[in-house]
Amino acid sequence: MAITKQYLKTKPVCKVTFTLPAEDASKVAVVGDFNNWNPKGSALKKLKNGKFKGTFDLPKDNTYEFKYLVDGAYVNDGEADRYQWNDFAGTENGVLEL
Repeated sequence: MAITKQYLKTKPVCKVTFTLPAEDASKVAVVGDFNNWNPKGSALKKLKNGKFKGTFDLPKDNTYEFKYLVDGAYVNDGEADRYQWNDFAGTENGVLEL
């Protein structure tokens, strides 16, 4: 699992790239409060090496809770900036700090 952040000098945006090794998965999306937990439009592309990868422009100076949706199952990223308990979901979510 990997998260890379590239802050743009010309816009108040950070390009965030999510990479998840999931060779046996058929569909992976990243969901969070930046997209209302909706996997539509946030699918990651499967690469030849079995990893899923996608880059999204997110407003900087914000904190976002997120998870991966791997074939219908929610998975945390081991490299999240931190984790936060979510009462609604009854579990911890990864947190992305930009």
